[in-house]
Amino acid sequence: MASLRRVKVLLVLNLIAVAGFVLFLAKCRPITTKSGDSYHDIHPRAEVANLTAHGISSIQDAVLKRLSLLEDIVYRQLNGLSKSLGLIEGYGGRGKGGLPATLSPEEEEKAKGPHEKYGYNSYLSEKISLDRSIPDYRPTKCKELKYGKDLPQISIIFIFVNEALSVILRSVHSAVNHTPAPLLKEIILVDDNSDEEELKAPLEEYVNKRYPGLVKVVRNQKREGLIRARIEGWKAATGQVTGFFDAHVEFTAGWAEPVLSRIQENRKRVILPSIDNIKQDNFEVQRYENSAHGYSWELWCMYISPPKDWWDAGDPSLPIRTPAMIGCSFVVNRKFFGEIGLLDPGMDVYGGENIELGIKVGATGQQNVTSGCSQ
Repeated sequence: MASLRRVKVLLVLNLIAVAGFVLFLAKCRPITTKSGDSYHDIHPRAEVANLTAHGISSIQDAVLKRLSLLEDIVYRQLNGLSKSLGLIEGYGGRGKGGLPATLSPEEEEKAKGPHEKYGYNSYLSEKISLDRSIPDYRPTKCKELKYGKDLPQISIIFIFVNEALSVILRSVHSAVNHTPAPLLKEIILVDDNSDEEELKAPLEEYVNKRYPGLVKVVRNQKREGLIRARIEGWKAATGQVTGFFDAHVEFTAGWAEPVLSRIQENRKRVILPSIDNIKQDNFEVQRYENSAHGYSWELWCMYISPPKDWWDAGDPSLPIRTPAMIGCSFVVNRKFFGEIGLLDPGMDVYGGENIELGIKVGATGQQNVTSGCSQ
């Protein structure tokens, strides 16, 4: 809390300083401008009519410079929050651009234990910035599309249990960095009764200070399982649209607009953003081509080739109708999800929701859609 108070005090003091600075320039102090090779003074109080556009520009530049300084001070205060957790912010460092990240031989030895614990190299994850840049694999046409300004807001829901803190926070940072602020209603972190201490007070204190009012933490008092955890996230959501994701994802710029646009066109659509792979050993981002989702004979959800009419259209930005879904990443109108009964809370079989939601949506006469423009 002391850190938060320091940030607030700095904000107030700097805003007061900016206001005083502007008043001082406008009312008390002559403004010195350059005309050719000579300088002359303009006195705002006595000669307001002679205040030139260049003089106004000088004031604006000075204010912007001051605000830039304020932004830098606040950023350094917020960046200190991640440093206290042993984590890194900013757009540089290891794994930048989605390239493979590496460890030194000494670090490799330290990474063995955490790797076995989480199933991925969590030690390496701590060395990768929470804000790292990743490739934009969207088709070229997707980057050229324009969307309206009245798109619905989304509540992004992350489900986790005993996930590495750095991975959860990178998911949060990625969502904030790559979702336009007017479209992001909130981020909801649903903790399904984790045991790890770093996922309790340290996580909650960080998100409350780093993103005050934007991130909610929902704590299950006992282990509920993936389906019931998702339902708890849905209950806490207030956005018109809800997006459900595992807490180990990274978003690219422009992912949200096509998803929200398609749901705005038809509230009964369930959208499955295209998912690229993040390799567990080095966090390299590996491109996956657009695909549909179907079932194997054992009813496991699997990637399948898009239908012939999609290929014939020759436009990779078009959505792909798909009979199945993967529960780790889907976006749906919040009320519509409630109307079809959410997910069966008794469905504890891994992958069962893939079948259930596909059938429920199909029964309404609609189909799940994989969005070709959303990574």
